[in-house]
Amino acid sequence: MSVLTFVENWDGKFKKLTFELVSYASKVAEMMNTTAIALSIGNVQPEELEKLGKYGVKKIIHIANEELLALDNQAYTSVITELAVKEGATVLLLANNNTGKALAPRLSVRLKAGVGSGVSQLPLSIDPFMVYKKVYSGRAFAHLTIKSPVRILTLAQNSFELIETPNDAAIETITVQLENGLIKTVVKDVQKQTGKILLTDAEIVVSGGRGMKSPDNWGPLVELADLLGAATACSRPVSDEGWRPHEEHTGQTGKIIAPNLYFAIGISGATQHIAGVSASKFIVAVNTDKDAPVFEAAQYGIVGDAAKILPQLVEAVREIKSK
Repeated sequence: MSVLTFVENWDGKFKKLTFELVSYASKVAEMMNTTAIALSIGNVQPEELEKLGKYGVKKIIHIANEELLALDNQAYTSVITELAVKEGATVLLLANNNTGKALAPRLSVRLKAGVGSGVSQLPLSIDPFMVYKKVYSGRAFAHLTIKSPVRILTLAQNSFELIETPNDAAIETITVQLENGLIKTVVKDVQKQTGKILLTDAEIVVSGGRGMKSPDNWGPLVELADLLGAATACSRPVSDEGWRPHEEHTGQTGKIIAPNLYFAIGISGATQHIAGVSASKFIVAVNTDKDAPVFEAAQYGIVGDAAKILPQLVEAVREIKSK
């Protein structure tokens, strides 16, 4: 019996999300009185793999097949299933991101496992196996009981603290035998966005809505983001109007993010938008309407015109940083 977590890498490096997963896996293993194992697929150097051991896993399996450098859902599902069976995994953990959401259903079929998607706390109990998750766009929560012998969990980003539990984790580098024709994904070209912080990686996000009134009024918002080392974002109406690029659109129909700090400036707080940012640890809202729905989701609120509030925020941040 073990807890197996699949740790995704980005250009051979792990992100904070990876260490959240490993911390969570080690604590679940502790609750079950078993072992936490990390599974890495792709080109990752030993010194990077060793970092996983700082967060409680006892064993690290590194699959180094060249054919698996690019994500192929079918191939990855086959490999992870094989390792899960071999290691006797009764809990399989993935990130609740695009990769995890693609792999979890396939793994569920292969392993005949129940799925708890987007969990944000440790299991409430082991027998029965009950997990906690947000539902209805974060407006409520549910206690989900998974009755299958194998359980698959996807962990919501930024929902679990990093817990360092250093140990000498053994690293086992292996290659696996793949079926002929299993891999169907071929990467012909890679173009990366440079020069700005990616929304999905940002710890701080400064977002604007129609309350900004015009695309010409975004200067102070961008300046605030630059001072804070933050990413910029926007609501759907703003991207639909062409005021900001579509890749900045956050919400249920855009990017779903979970930064530590989210500024919602001139955003009314429609359900679809809040659904995409409700996992933020802190939300600061600025709106002229004191009854705007966004204030229900925000921990801090300022009632006022963004055109007047933003320059004051910029000045306040600049003053703090100068000290």
